[in-house]
Amino acid sequence: MSAAERPVPEGNERVRGPVGPSGLLDVLGVASVVLDTDGRIVLWSPQAEELFGYPAREALGQYAARIMVHEQYVDLVVKLFADVMATGEGWAGAFPIRRKDGSTRLVEFRNMRLLDDQGDVYALGLCADQSTVRQVERDVALSTRTIAQAPVGLAVLDTDLRYVSVNPALATINGVAAEDHIGRRPRDVLVDPEAAEALEAALREVLRTGDALVNRRIVGRTPADPDRQHFFSVSLYRLEDTTGTVLGVAGMAVDVTEQHQAAVEAETARRRLALIADASTRIGTTLDLDRTARELADVAVPELADVAAVDLLQAVVEGRRSSLAPSEPAVIRALAVRAGHATEALSAADPPGQVARYGPDRLVTECVRTASPVMIAQVGEADLPRIARSPEAAVQLARAGVHSYLAVPLIARGEVLGALDLKRTRNPLPFSEDDLLLARELAARAAVQIDNARWYQNARDTALTLQRSLLPSHPPVTGGLEVASRYQPAGASAEVGGDWFDVIPLEGGKTALVVGDVMGSGIDAATTMGRLRTATHTLASLDLEPTRLLEHLDKITENLDHSIATCVYAVHDPQLRQCRIANAGHLPPVRVRPGRPPELLELPTGAPLGVGGVAFSTTTLDLDPGDRLVFYTDGLVETRQHPLDERLDALLELLEGPDRPLEECCDFLLRTLHQPDNSDDVALLIARVLTPD
Repeated sequence: MSAAERPVPEGNERVRGPVGPSGLLDVLGVASVVLDTDGRIVLWSPQAEELFGYPAREALGQYAARIMVHEQYVDLVVKLFADVMATGEGWAGAFPIRRKDGSTRLVEFRNMRLLDDQGDVYALGLCADQSTVRQVERDVALSTRTIAQAPVGLAVLDTDLRYVSVNPALATINGVAAEDHIGRRPRDVLVDPEAAEALEAALREVLRTGDALVNRRIVGRTPADPDRQHFFSVSLYRLEDTTGTVLGVAGMAVDVTEQHQAAVEAETARRRLALIADASTRIGTTLDLDRTARELADVAVPELADVAAVDLLQAVVEGRRSSLAPSEPAVIRALAVRAGHATEALSAADPPGQVARYGPDRLVTECVRTASPVMIAQVGEADLPRIARSPEAAVQLARAGVHSYLAVPLIARGEVLGALDLKRTRNPLPFSEDDLLLARELAARAAVQIDNARWYQNARDTALTLQRSLLPSHPPVTGGLEVASRYQPAGASAEVGGDWFDVIPLEGGKTALVVGDVMGSGIDAATTMGRLRTATHTLASLDLEPTRLLEHLDKITENLDHSIATCVYAVHDPQLRQCRIANAGHLPPVRVRPGRPPELLELPTGAPLGVGGVAFSTTTLDLDPGDRLVFYTDGLVETRQHPLDERLDALLELLEGPDRPLEECCDFLLRTLHQPDNSDDVALLIARVLTPD
């Protein structure tokens, strides 16, 4: 070890050679005066000139008492001088002086006897303005008390990043006594190497640039709490004296762990409130049961879980109430499954639409039977068989890394519908009580939407069954016509409407062709449609003119609870090669003739059935073999995004293509024109005139 690096026992500081002045003496302005044994001034410093007001040429050789001391205290000072010279004991005190300009000032003195190498005796006086000394003392005392009593950690480090001073608060934060900091670096005090390196890097940056760092966040462990990470807000600034010499770095550290945790909890609460708000807008956008379940799963992943599944009791799906006995298995239909990443846990889940039987020992069975959540914060090997649908699935869940599980019942209107099944694989945190509260809130909100969707779907299925039972089953060839038809229900999110078509054989080889649309939807519309179809059959058998038939239907419709319907009624006569058509507020049919562009028939529109008091008219068309008539309801062409004329033009363009078989043409038109999410159903009827035998 070199001499420059050898520690000084008293101060733990290395001797490094000359350094710049500290500047403190400059602040004090200490004056130096040397007197001979007669009390004459032999040395006079520049600071003395400033303090007493006399330049050196006027002060040297003069009796000190005459120019340095107020005349009131000359005798006292002379006596004190004599005592110091006689005894060799120094004297310290303060008394007023008279400056050259006549003003007085209180000056603090330190007097001592000096002996040179010749044996001559002198007196040295060190003088400073007492107000300046007192101000420095007050500043030092205030700083010392402030640092010692400050509730935040304060430290001063030298340019080698060794602690020079540490207050009690920092000693408590670090768990190391203040005196044990001195001479050591942060890496020697902190038990967390990463935190120590981060702090020393910040200290070096401040030393290098001189730019202060404010509220730098440092995370680490200290000897005070070695098993727990703490969050510290650290502010650093470079220390310089009045001459600009760099002395080191001063730092302040505040343990903000509680504030950080509170901020994290507040942010978590904010995100969860946002998730609940998001769920309110994203879940239940339609009355489609499967889509509603998918929306719930989408909201839960990845914010709450890595894998989410939505399962309903099969009895609930079928519209029946379900209650399970303790030993009874649960028959469950999977509606949706969602994962935030590719994982084998998806393969272990029941595919949507599949019905599975879960034994009474399974956790999802327990969840729906007791109507209570089931949470396994730390999933062990013995838990997986109670989670998975099969032993093979349990192995897949283990490989996928499922470490935490939560199942929450879906309860609406006091009935358990099923369960929201949640698993964590990538998220390292186990499910907590807060997660459970969030999952229950999501499940409660979604369950109402799911219940609405399943009841609507049951009602829709009933209406659709009724609708289909009321539609005709007609032969493909009748009365000189080849006929094809289709009925397409509205999208799953909309109710079944009252669209219908009919092909009615009449006497003399004639055929009545009917397409109609009852306003409204659901069972009421389907029932009205059935009544109008029955009435049309009865009236058609009387061989009435189309106008007369519509007049009778109009009166009948008026009596059906204010129902309104549109209808096109046409009678084809193969003998006359004519078709007589009447329209009651319906979209015009399309006539397609070989070699000519398709055309919308220009028919008097008429008023819808049920309006009453409006006359109808009949239009007669000539039809040749190969001619086609296309009847349809508005669900085929109307959309919210396009004008009706534009959609009718699209229909004509499609019919202008190659002459397809009628069945293929029906499918082509539906596939091309009907939108999947259309909120209206479609009735389509196409008739082609056959060549007479």
